[in-house]
Amino acid sequence: MANPTAAICVIGDEILSGRTKDKNIGWLAEQLTGIGIQLVEARIIADVKDTIIRHITDLSAANDYVFTSGGIGPTHDDITTVSVAEAFGVAVERNEEAMRRLEHHYMGTEIVLNEVRKKMADIPVGATLIDNPVSAAPGFCLNNVYVMAGVPSIMQSMFGCLAPSLQGGTVPTRLTVQCATGEGNIAHILEQISKKNNAISVGSYPWFKPGQFGTAVVLTGLDKTNVKRAADELCTLIKKAGYKAENPV
Repeated sequence: MANPTAAICVIGDEILSGRTKDKNIGWLAEQLTGIGIQLVEARIIADVKDTIIRHITDLSAANDYVFTSGGIGPTHDDITTVSVAEAFGVAVERNEEAMRRLEHHYMGTEIVLNEVRKKMADIPVGATLIDNPVSAAPGFCLNNVYVMAGVPSIMQSMFGCLAPSLQGGTVPTRLTVQCATGEGNIAHILEQISKKNNAISVGSYPWFKPGQFGTAVVLTGLDKTNVKRAADELCTLIKKAGYKAENPV
């Protein structure tokens, strides 16, 4: 059986402009893979309400899980919350528990919990809060969409809190065959293995070092036995073709 699927939607003009480099997609992909959820798509979009609504609606319908990062702060361009709420046809209201967390966080500090900061306690009706151990302002889950902060350290802490609630699948088996030749020389072998094993992903990744080059062939699948068999067959065929190949690891 296939694993649950997921998509991530990174929201922020600063990512698209290049001012800020995204660090969330790769990290989240690694975490999801580790619990048997397949990240099948990543999108980076602008802070535009209609754009956010369109992508959230599309991704939610196509996947088991959708994760967003960015746009839930206190400023005027933080519109992810209202956009996600509108995507599902619900209102946004001041959430008592979210407000309590903010009040507790700012208590005893020199930072004033003003009306602008209180905006971070506005949550879609019916949503479940996602804990934020770093800066208190919670994310939320509405339907199958998990809305988190864009700052990597905060997003990671939020995901750590919600991860136990996710229903994962089989953790994929991934084996690598290192070949001392270019991928163009073994492309026909890779195609043969791929066609023979529909449930296994076969990826080739060229590498270059001073005075030498080669190809790392990565086989990934949910059935450990089948992946091992396909990797061994690949290694054997490459050696028969006259090229050096290391046994799969």
